[in-house]
Amino acid sequence: MDSKDAGATSGNPSASVNTPPPADQLIAESGTLLQRLAGSVSEILTSPLNLSLLAVTFYLIYKIIQDRRRANAPRPVRPPPLPKLPKKDYTLEELKVFNGLGPEGRILMAVNGKVFDVTRGKSFYGPGGPYGIFAGRDASRGLGTFALDDSAVRDTYDDLSDLTLDQMNTVKDWEQQFQDKYHLVGRLLRPGEEPTDYALEEEEEASQKSAADSLENKTK
Repeated sequence: MDSKDAGATSGNPSASVNTPPPADQLIAESGTLLQRLAGSVSEILTSPLNLSLLAVTFYLIYKIIQDRRRANAPRPVRPPPLPKLPKKDYTLEELKVFNGLGPEGRILMAVNGKVFDVTRGKSFYGPGGPYGIFAGRDASRGLGTFALDDSAVRDTYDDLSDLTLDQMNTVKDWEQQFQDKYHLVGRLLRPGEEPTDYALEEEEEASQKSAADSLENKTK
């Protein structure tokens, strides 16, 4: 390069600087991008398949967020289970005490003359539960007739003598379910009936359990 060219170049510094595109060109390019974006959105919203995929994606994201929140949330501390009650027969008045509102929150129910501890089912049989009307009461009539109102329970001893054969069979079915699921505490006493002394029975049960444990240890 000769001195004349060099001087010309050095004398015009703006020649080496890129000139920005005119404003009209920028507006045109922005409009094109917006049109493409609008076309893509329109294609997604008008396609059932794309809408389904979008819905599934949002649902999965929602589930992930919810699972993380549950994992980080403090877990409620469950109270320890109550100790088993010793076997005992109850009058209706004694039964009413165990309606889930006492200090322990224990719930007893009578079904076909037998008293069960249903405390661990308090979400069903406790105060506010769907069967809460039976807490601390004789539930036989209500379960046999599928009634959950005041007609389902009585304040005096109910011998169920007016129930039909089908209704009594229903009561017995409920009795068997309670027998399989809950701890049998004792019997519901008729007026004037003497309670059973379960001390001897419990001693025999303890003796049998001790003998079974001893035999099991010998076979190991």
